Amino acid sequence: MEVPGAVAVLNEWSWWDRVNNNSDWQKAIFYFLCAAYALVSSVALIQLIRIELRVPEYGWTTQKIFHLMNFLVNALRALVFGFHSQVFLLHPKVLILVLLDLPGILFFSTYTLLVLFWAEIYRQARSLSTDNFRLVYISINAAVYFIQVCIWLYLWIDHNSVIELVGNIFIAAVSFMAALGFLIYGGRLFFMLRRFPIESKGRRKKLHEVGFVTAICFTCFLIRCIMVFLSAFDSDASLEVLDHPILDLIYYMLVEILPSALVLFILRKLPPKRISAQYHPIR
Repeated sequence: MEVPGAVAVLNEWSWWDRVNNNSDWQKAIFYFLCAAYALVSSVALIQLIRIELRVPEYGWTTQKIFHLMNFLVNALRALVFGFHSQVFLLHPKVLILVLLDLPGILFFSTYTLLVLFWAEIYRQARSLSTDNFRLVYISINAAVYFIQVCIWLYLWIDHNSVIELVGNIFIAAVSFMAALGFLIYGGRLFFMLRRFPIESKGRRKKLHEVGFVTAICFTCFLIRCIMVFLSAFDSDASLEVLDHPILDLIYYMLVEILPSALVLFILRKLPPKRISAQYHPIR
């Protein structure tokens, strides 16, 4: 005798498999991801242009670089999913890994730029030195790119499952490091702002801004960490194949598209035209 609950579960999994194995659904989902990334990329570019028109005299500020990198990350993702039928069939397989992993590493660099900015604000507010923070940011990112390139080169020379596993664990570790950075410095800045007097101008808005962005970025990097780690040990959770479109849709919506869109919306305010102590050009 069949159990109704078990039948329902089997039907759900059957639906999941039918969608995954249907080329029309694959195309629809990947083109949707392409369009979503293109939209976010366009928003970031428009905002970058607006900021440049507003304060051209400041040069390349943290805010401008953040929006430029958002544009590049999302544009690259849009291209990858727009040409998914070619990308997922590339040989050697390491080329697929490069095209899928590189935007993720760039995403890490983009959003840890916020961690750097907040860390500098926090330490400046406490009259602490920030001299080495930019060097630390550059060094960490340089190390991440160097290790990742070494993994890609090794896979290009000798593709094996062990090194691919190491690569996935490395991405998971990098994502966890980013999540931890947001938790530490976003949390510190949030609680510091909470201690400001209630009548402080802009306190509540800035408090909400830091709190929301911290929560969003911490969550998305933590989800990325967990998903990539699981995919390293379970081929059914792989994000690097053509026949997992539903998983790709859920994953990329949760870890990149929605977080990017929300953060761009929250940080949409343009800098003031006049010189402000709160707006520092990158040196």
